[in-house]
Amino acid sequence: MSLLKPQQHDDRLARSLILDELFDLSLYTALRDLTVGDVQGVLDELVQVETTHFAFWQTFFNLQLTTLDLPRRLKLRGIILACRLFGTPAIHLVLQAIEVYGVRKYLTLWKAYKDGPLGAAVKDILTDEFKHEDTVVTKLTERKINPERIRNIFLGMNDGLVEILGAVSGFFGAFGDAVTVLIAASTTAVAGSLSMGAGIYVAISSEKEIKATELAKQQFLGTDTVAAEMEEQPLGSALVVGVSYIVGAMVPVLPVLFGAKDALFSLLTAGSMIILVSMVLAFLSGMEIKKRILTNLVIIACAVAITYAIGLLAKTLWGVSV
Repeated sequence: MSLLKPQQHDDRLARSLILDELFDLSLYTALRDLTVGDVQGVLDELVQVETTHFAFWQTFFNLQLTTLDLPRRLKLRGIILACRLFGTPAIHLVLQAIEVYGVRKYLTLWKAYKDGPLGAAVKDILTDEFKHEDTVVTKLTERKINPERIRNIFLGMNDGLVEILGAVSGFFGAFGDAVTVLIAASTTAVAGSLSMGAGIYVAISSEKEIKATELAKQQFLGTDTVAAEMEEQPLGSALVVGVSYIVGAMVPVLPVLFGAKDALFSLLTAGSMIILVSMVLAFLSGMEIKKRILTNLVIIACAVAITYAIGLLAKTLWGVSV
């Protein structure tokens, strides 16, 4: 295939694509030194595949890049540090997230360039992703990553953070007294944790009962059935969500515990945590990081504004005071 002429492709796209491939190659190479056994073998395969991809895109765009830019270098160091701290489970998550991001990136390219000169090249890389690289990662991570548990952790943490931040803001608007706010927010956090955990327990228990009934019917009819793998356990999921909720709730409560006299410090700590959680979620899901952060910041800003206004209104209308 002939190379694209400079006017036939987007220079930003070309640079971004090559740097992404270099990032993946650098990450796989670094993670290889942190692993042994099957995981190291998988990373060896991925290094070979990514080396081919990196060289292909450099030749295709006639653009030689050998150094990551600053954002990608910082991201690389952060991921490697997390993998050093949390070990093999973190590496499994990283590999799966990289594949999700890669597939989405190539599908976006395919939609944009499938009818142009870039289409055939993107199709080749997509085929390699789906048939080789993705298959390799799937074989490694299947039955080792529980997506429901990951979902429950972030669901509980995010809900606890946003709901209790809103509660702290509303209580400051209504009472203005830090001790009262601390008592009220802590009580709300415990109640919210129990409510979330109970809700998850009931929901999963009901789902399991429905599945059990359907399975019994299929067995009675002589239909072949396949047992579900990694099925959620009601009590375990309830505990994960409840504990995660409390962890998230403590983020806006701690500044009050340490003497904050208004909701400003709770807003700052919660905003910082939201940014961190948003970055992790965006990485794991392949979503654009800026979009995820902006969405969550808008949500907490609305929650704070509305609950604070309600607190002030309650104080004005009904004379709530301490």
